[in-house]
Amino acid sequence: MVFKKEKSEMNQIPFEYTGMSNLEVMQEAVKYNSFLASLILNRTTQSTPQKMLDVGAGIGVIAELMRNAGHSVSCMEPDEQQANILTAKGFEVYTSLEDVPNETFDWVYAFNVLEHVADDEQALVEWSAKLKSGDESRLLIYVPAFDILFSSMDYKVGHFRRYRKQELTTKILNAELIPAVKARYADCLGFMASLIYKLMDNNGDINRKSLIFYDRYCFPLSKIGDLFFRKLFGKNVFIIARKSSKTNNK
Repeated sequence: MVFKKEKSEMNQIPFEYTGMSNLEVMQEAVKYNSFLASLILNRTTQSTPQKMLDVGAGIGVIAELMRNAGHSVSCMEPDEQQANILTAKGFEVYTSLEDVPNETFDWVYAFNVLEHVADDEQALVEWSAKLKSGDESRLLIYVPAFDILFSSMDYKVGHFRRYRKQELTTKILNAELIPAVKARYADCLGFMASLIYKLMDNNGDINRKSLIFYDRYCFPLSKIGDLFFRKLFGKNVFIIARKSSKTNNK
């Protein structure tokens, strides 16, 4: 999804995501999507269902994995077409962040969304406001990494930037959040694949067959490589944060 409009426009004018075709292809990345979900599911239990908000939920790939694991998932998605798909799948859907009640969720997560937002620090403040007060609630941010990988795909889907670990951590701290899991890189082999993709210039499109091959055979190896290289580089970077005592007392 894209958040390129100013806040006032974003809450009033429907808009369309420019990378819908890529979003549909990414459904085929079964192992990769399971990994994304595991970043949260490995820190929760089915015996204690969590109330979650999926920011920029798209067509609900991750939201469905969370729901299948026994959690209660609401979706925030301003793109009308994608919001309709989510509604048809039975999710509670918000098309404006202003309609999402504050201090409601145990988890708020955004996979590959923050890079679409012009004022990303303000977005972190607004998203974290949806978390319940207390030390147990969590905000997970997963974004593309390294400007050197910025390609035609980034332009096509409306990315403003890619991130480094320190930059993401600084923005989290500026939003008065505390890292619960320090920023780390993910998908080290994807870094190399993204460089090749950039050099080939694919007009921003994802090749379905190449994606499936990478997902089935390369990504499992990339996860092993991340054990050694996650402090150094990867295609993406993520962080998990909690509210600070200062934020909780507001």
